[in-house]
Amino acid sequence: MKELIMIIVGSALVNNVVLSQFLGLCPFLGVSKKTNTAAGMGAAVIFVITIASALCSVIYLYLLVPLGMEYLQTIVFILVIACLVQFVELVLKKYSRPLYNALGVYLPLITTNCAVLGVALINVTDNYNVLQSTVNGFGIAAGFTIAIVIMAGIREKIEYNDVTKSFQGSPIVLITAGLMALAFLGFAGL
Repeated sequence: MKELIMIIVGSALVNNVVLSQFLGLCPFLGVSKKTNTAAGMGAAVIFVITIASALCSVIYLYLLVPLGMEYLQTIVFILVIACLVQFVELVLKKYSRPLYNALGVYLPLITTNCAVLGVALINVTDNYNVLQSTVNGFGIAAGFTIAIVIMAGIREKIEYNDVTKSFQGSPIVLITAGLMALAFLGFAGL
């Protein structure tokens, strides 16, 4: 149990996928304008990454490795992720139309979000079993959600501030992301 807690803390805070590994920056910068939209994207990413981590781990350990076809891992992982994202998209379209509309083009981009594929590959590289892979996937997704919601909150506050014209728009967002990354370096001692 202690090992699983260490995996969650390590993957969510110490090795934050967005702020330490710089994966998943497209949705991080694109969907972080409003906190409710960012939280919705975070929930979708938590679902997709956690389930994808479990499924990819099972497929890798119990299908690809015994058959000696480890070289197909990237293709198989992409197919699993694409199917999961389509499932999430259908569910959101049916049950949460406002969130579906708010996420817009960024929802299908979860399929190509390098963080999702990166988690599956990290799990294989670190030789995690199915439970450890699932916990690591959840921790990484939770870290993504923490980062995107914090960024959205900051961006909402920035709207009401007097920002120099040369820093308005993307420059202030990138500076904020850089400062957040520096702040998350403080967790490296955990």
